[in-house]
Amino acid sequence: MSYIKFEKGQIVNLEYSLTREIIRTNRAGSYSCYTILGSNTRKYHGLLVCPVDELGGERFILLSSVDVTVVYNDRSFNTGIRKYKGDYYSPKGHKYLDDIEIETIPVRIYRVGSVIVKQERLLVHHEEQFLARFTVMEASEPMKLQIRPFLAFRNIHELTHANMAANTKVEFIENGIRSKLYEGFPYLNMQFSAKAEFIHVPDWYLGVEYTEEQKRGYDYSEDLFTPGFFEIEAKEGDVIVFSASTKEEKTSGLKAKFTKTVAGKIPRNNFINCLRNAAQQFIERRHGETYIIAGYPWFGSWGRDTFIALPGLALARHRLTLFREVLDTQVGRMRDGLFPNMGNPDNPAFNSVDAPLWFFWSVQQYHKYGGADAWTLYSASLKSVLDAYKSGTAFNIRMRENGLIYADAPGKALTWMDAVVDGTPVTPRNGFAVEINALWYNAVCFALEMAGQANDKKFVKEYEKLPELINKSFHEIFCDHEKGLIADYVNDEEGRNFFVRPNMVIAVSMPYSMLSKEEMQRVLEIADKELLTPRGLRSLSPGNRLYKGIYTGNQEERDKAYHQGTVWPWLIGPFCEGWLKVYREQGVQKVMKLFYGFEEVMGEHGVTTVSEIYDGNPPHTPRGTISQAWSVGEILRVIDLLEAEYENI
Repeated sequence: MSYIKFEKGQIVNLEYSLTREIIRTNRAGSYSCYTILGSNTRKYHGLLVCPVDELGGERFILLSSVDVTVVYNDRSFNTGIRKYKGDYYSPKGHKYLDDIEIETIPVRIYRVGSVIVKQERLLVHHEEQFLARFTVMEASEPMKLQIRPFLAFRNIHELTHANMAANTKVEFIENGIRSKLYEGFPYLNMQFSAKAEFIHVPDWYLGVEYTEEQKRGYDYSEDLFTPGFFEIEAKEGDVIVFSASTKEEKTSGLKAKFTKTVAGKIPRNNFINCLRNAAQQFIERRHGETYIIAGYPWFGSWGRDTFIALPGLALARHRLTLFREVLDTQVGRMRDGLFPNMGNPDNPAFNSVDAPLWFFWSVQQYHKYGGADAWTLYSASLKSVLDAYKSGTAFNIRMRENGLIYADAPGKALTWMDAVVDGTPVTPRNGFAVEINALWYNAVCFALEMAGQANDKKFVKEYEKLPELINKSFHEIFCDHEKGLIADYVNDEEGRNFFVRPNMVIAVSMPYSMLSKEEMQRVLEIADKELLTPRGLRSLSPGNRLYKGIYTGNQEERDKAYHQGTVWPWLIGPFCEGWLKVYREQGVQKVMKLFYGFEEVMGEHGVTTVSEIYDGNPPHTPRGTISQAWSVGEILRVIDLLEAEYENI
């Protein structure tokens, strides 16, 4: 029996099945994403979504979808499904669906009368190629398959509409055709392992709607172009492979290529394997550089997310080499002690006060798990961050005389709580932020440890008195010793803000922490009572008047809830690490329960992966991206913490 199983009643229930999505990547920037029915409910969905260097390296949807029609007894049965205006679905191919499997690759089995056809999909690693395999499992007499491709040729963030500029012509190639709707794009080569007749009937399908975009307040209707359809004679036992690629293929090798690609995959047959598979999908290698994609299907590579996610993602694959490749790529993008946080690769934003400090933590994790060359490789970069923060860098990020880091840039949100609406941060945390200074203290202490081992006397002399000053100032400024509380942030205008947020938990989890065991315990008790959910930590206590427990609506409404109560799975890492630090053996059972609680989400939203966020209110509905790097990475790191530090328990 499959690990993830969908019942027939669930499959045909559109309300259920259209909220379950599949993401697959090729580890080189391309992805394939769609619902378990094979239909598209987002503008980001598509079968072949590729970065196009000629168009700035951004991702473009070439092949949006494919309709497969079974023709026998002079009748046609289209197994596709699309939504149009007025909740009208056409075709309604889901009614022929008999079974869905996703253990190794996505498989859908259709039953049309006496005909049973299995459809399998995959992306070829490190190639811009989508493959589909059609197997005629049962057929009482010869039949035909008609395959109609739907093309988009547009940026993932945009929509396309019928226009006269599109090139509707095709060129015939071996067992197929190639098409390029617009100049600047690569050709899309569509070929078959068997002889296929192509019927050239160019047409636009108007008004295809994407329900998830409609819910999110975006434009949600577009037109898709189809150049025509392929027709293939088939009988019981026939296996036919369809290829859509930016390169022309030798069609005689398509079947073998499909089989070989499947053989190299780790089956998603248990919880850990699902997470490990998900972890691999965030790795992107292009042009000699290695990135972590923050989340699919719409995020790119973000500095902060990269450093937080990397330890768990790399450890899941036991890859110190991967660790180094990603760190080296990020180091190459440094500027004035800062790392790119988001934006276009050619013009990134550096507005992250914490990314450089998470860089320290990431190098620290690399060293902890066997990277003996950590200081040798990264000392120059680490020192450049410390020097920049000490003397001051962009966005008014600077160490004050008390040893603490102060950051204040009007209209900017520099911490991870970075939502901005109409030029104003939703969660303004300018000034001294608790997690920033916890990360700063950890960074200085780690650098001193490494420099001491390397006999770097000059560095040690310059920084050796700083940890004591940071610790003293932190307790003076952040701590209310009578109430046992730690401020979330402190600034010159407002003073101390004691909103209950998860940032204080990061101060507990750091390898070098300024908090006493009693202080750690108090922080964890508050977090456990007010922030902890089965899906991670809330970003704000429900007891706060600003709390928003549901993340829905348009962009502005969602941004206002993003860090005001929304649950973040990645915070399970700092919480569990802190819990184990304080409660040791007595804390293991709780941590195990939290970890395995995520097994419940393997069959929802992004199937076999973990979403970006969840509602603060029960039942904690999944929201945001369907697969988020730091969500997966930090959950995996929890298991490494248990195995590495508590293996005898």
